[in-house]
Amino acid sequence: MKAFISYSHRDSFALERLHVHLASLKREGHIEAWYDRDILAGSELDAEIAEQLEACELFLLLVSPDFLASEYCVETEMRRALERHDAREARVVPIIIEPCDWASSGLRALKTLPRDGKPISDWTNENTAYLNVIQELRRILDHEPPTSAPGSNTAAAPNDDDAIRSAPERRYRVRREFDDIDKAEFRENAFKTIKAYFQSAVQELNSVEGLRGRFTNLSETSFGCVIVNRGLGRGTAHLTVHGGRGQHGFGDIYYSFSENAAENTANGWFNVEADEYELHLKASITLTHNERSMSPEAAAEALWTEILQQAGISYDG
Repeated sequence: MKAFISYSHRDSFALERLHVHLASLKREGHIEAWYDRDILAGSELDAEIAEQLEACELFLLLVSPDFLASEYCVETEMRRALERHDAREARVVPIIIEPCDWASSGLRALKTLPRDGKPISDWTNENTAYLNVIQELRRILDHEPPTSAPGSNTAAAPNDDDAIRSAPERRYRVRREFDDIDKAEFRENAFKTIKAYFQSAVQELNSVEGLRGRFTNLSETSFGCVIVNRGLGRGTAHLTVHGGRGQHGFGDIYYSFSENAAENTANGWFNVEADEYELHLKASITLTHNERSMSPEAAAEALWTEILQQAGISYDG
């Protein structure tokens, strides 16, 4: 998927860091990033940018006070990106790099990155913020088919344009049955999601004064985590997570609040279950006021919140 990166030149540092974190997606062939530095000498700047605004399927907006103050960024690049987003020809992803009044702009209706729209500059470890951005982009690239660019064979007929533009965006749920292979693949991907969440969360925790965390990759299907709250005498919490249904009769993903816990012990677990439309995880017990049925991402956050509470740390998500 070809991505257009819109940014203020005053935020070149953020552009450089984003390119570093995009490297894996580029290497895998999932994304091709374009920005104005790719314009060759002697080319007409406005014409080249206009061409790319029509050709790209994904728009990454590096939003900051300087971005919002830029007439060109907002009135040319962002305006056209949002028009194509509304027409369902492309997707716009705002990336908030510094605190600014983006919620009063045309971006207010969109989901922003990093998580909860927290500016990258406000994260204790900015690499963790960029990692969250990349993880969300990977979800977009993995789970959504490319949109149809204007003029492509799959574009709507000219007479249908007005109807398509005015039609509300709808989400369809298709009833289906899930076999054992579907459930096994979901379990494997869910474990990887939880594992990646803890790796990222521990990295961020280590940048918080008075707190320490350690992530241990025990095996392909097991990992461990320990959290130390130096401000609390007994503020140490352990967690071991195992993925894969085994002979001990626990769930598809199970965990123990102890260090290097054996595979035949568990304090709780998640089972892979399905309704008529989709697969999900169902917890054996309710964690931190969450529903017992949840997505892998929600399960990871609930488990993370639980271990933090055991170490005497509150977490707002």
